[in-house]
Amino acid sequence: MLALIIAMLLCVVLAVAVVGLVAIPARREGRELFTPKAEEVVSRVREKTGSVVETAREKTGEAVVAARDKVADVTSPKDG
Repeated sequence: MLALIIAMLLCVVLAVAVVGLVAIPARREGRELFTPKAEEVVSRVREKTGSVVETAREKTGEAVVAARDKVADVTSPKDG
């Protein structure tokens, strides 16, 4: 089991080294890391992620307001 873990860590280290040897000099020369199609995919993912996060914020905000109103109704003194 230990040998498997060491082998996996070695593979990860080698992968990081290869990416570093390729990507860092390319960025220094001003070349882009992604192809134009990959840039489109990344921008679409960012747009969808942003809309999902915004929707979640809106729903969470509505839930907080509703909960606050319910708590206020229960804790407020009732006129009789």
